[in-house]
Amino acid sequence: MKKAILIVFILTSLFCSAQKTENIIIITTDGFRWQEVFKGLDPAIANDKKFNQGDSTYIYKKYSASDFAGSRQKIMPFFWTEIASKGQIYGNRDLGSKVDVSNPYWFSYPGYSEIMTGNVDVQINSNGYKPNPNVNVLEFLNKQSKLKGKVAAFGAWDAFDRILNEERSGFPVISAFDNVGGNKPTASQKLLNEMRNNSFKPFHEDECLDVFTHYEAMDELKTKKPKVLYISYGETDEWAHHGHYKSYLDAVNQVDKWIKEIWDFVQNDPQYKNKTTIFITVDHGRGDKIKSQWTDHGADVEGASQIWFAAMGPEITPKGEIKTDSQFYQKQFAQTFAKIMGYNFTTDHPVETEVKELFDK
Repeated sequence: MKKAILIVFILTSLFCSAQKTENIIIITTDGFRWQEVFKGLDPAIANDKKFNQGDSTYIYKKYSASDFAGSRQKIMPFFWTEIASKGQIYGNRDLGSKVDVSNPYWFSYPGYSEIMTGNVDVQINSNGYKPNPNVNVLEFLNKQSKLKGKVAAFGAWDAFDRILNEERSGFPVISAFDNVGGNKPTASQKLLNEMRNNSFKPFHEDECLDVFTHYEAMDELKTKKPKVLYISYGETDEWAHHGHYKSYLDAVNQVDKWIKEIWDFVQNDPQYKNKTTIFITVDHGRGDKIKSQWTDHGADVEGASQIWFAAMGPEITPKGEIKTDSQFYQKQFAQTFAKIMGYNFTTDHPVETEVKELFDK
């Protein structure tokens, strides 16, 4: 009798610990500060005529509230309802939850490389750096038999072809004004290509508007059903560099709506429902103490190494906003993605360990 009970216990334990996530969607929104994520609207910036685009009334009407909790939920409603109740959110430094980049540069190419390779390569010291010599986790996952040909990346910025080394990596990287659909685009893809190519180009040819990156990725999600999908939105960083606080907040508010759209689709599709984990983060932070530096980042900008992340899915124990002292680093994300999918990311360069706390019961 005791043996039978023991066998049942072992089988139950194995079943409970079995891999549940079969798909992962990784989302970044470039350079969006932890301050707005956790504290909501920053009145010092919103009140500054240099930054409010002459429309502080709009900013306050749309995003202010009686406290920080209400304001941050107005900015990112899905994030602070669904993810806060069913996932985990890290990076509120006021509560001791710290997340930082490890690279010494605090700008985009090094940040995205760190996210995707789990490694800091100090030679990657410019946004114009050559194709990344370091193997990324998406490339690694694409080599696994169950995932081969089921990995795709979409980024608003044209540097992603180099950051993810598309030529070597072997999975499609659609960045900036790249056409979707190859030589045989569907009617929807043709329309997406035409609309994007004929669109207003505030960031010139280097970066398209996020709306095109989003709908290209959604088309991929709905038609090709990738198991590993990466989407990088860029307008949060662009509008911050322009000093447009209203547009900066509007951009992340729209990203939040798109994340909801992605999640709603996922939870209503048989391949994805209850088998998909979503992970959200940024490539770098921005300045804070000197208010004019909220527009900028880099090694000379205090606070620009400070970032945040969130995750939700079957492997992630619901804990909500983390309110205990902790320190995590951007270089831990790559192995975290692999572990979520049930793999151990190994390659020629060092790979930092995963964020184990995400999986703690």
